[in-house]
Amino acid sequence: MPKSKRNKIVSLSKTKKKGKEHKESIVNSIREAAESYNSIYVFSFENMRNLKFKEFREQLKSSSRFFLGSNKVMQVALGRSASDEIRPGLYKVSKLLRGDAGLFLTNMPREEIESLFNKFEENDFARTGSIATEKVELPEGPLDQFTHEMEPFLRKQGMPVRLNKGVVELVSDFVVCEEGKPLSPESARILRLLGYENGYFPIKLDMQMEP
Repeated sequence: MPKSKRNKIVSLSKTKKKGKEHKESIVNSIREAAESYNSIYVFSFENMRNLKFKEFREQLKSSSRFFLGSNKVMQVALGRSASDEIRPGLYKVSKLLRGDAGLFLTNMPREEIESLFNKFEENDFARTGSIATEKVELPEGPLDQFTHEMEPFLRKQGMPVRLNKGVVELVSDFVVCEEGKPLSPESARILRLLGYENGYFPIKLDMQMEP
């Protein structure tokens, strides 16, 4: 393995004093991990769910390590150019840390890692602003899944409902969301009440580097 550059002093003087020690701690942790693990990946994600990601991280913690946070700090840790990279070629990995991205370091075989990441796409309830993956439309008529106490709340969400002999019913067809369009707060609440898991949480590997 090439000679380590981990002990090279890194200056974060341009950052605010507050939080400087925390950032330096992250830099050091990434550099230590880069020496301890055989492979380094850059991954990207959408619709991050802390609980879902925690479950995935726990699944792999015995043989791997994840880093999320400021792309700038992670770039400093790896090196931004050939002159300050901690291992040959890592500055190329650093350049891929853009947008919603993170680092994944592991000793697991490449085929196994790719299989785990490809399979990890958890359905979840969509949030406000998420893009609807399908059109959801409710036909005119009774909504037996809702009790009569829910009728005022449903009306506040924009649903054309009324009580008919104690049963909540739609007085006309109602489109909750359109495929490909962002969800309003009201649409997200209605989908959750209906039990629609209209959101998803994929993680995609973008690049791998081995020693």
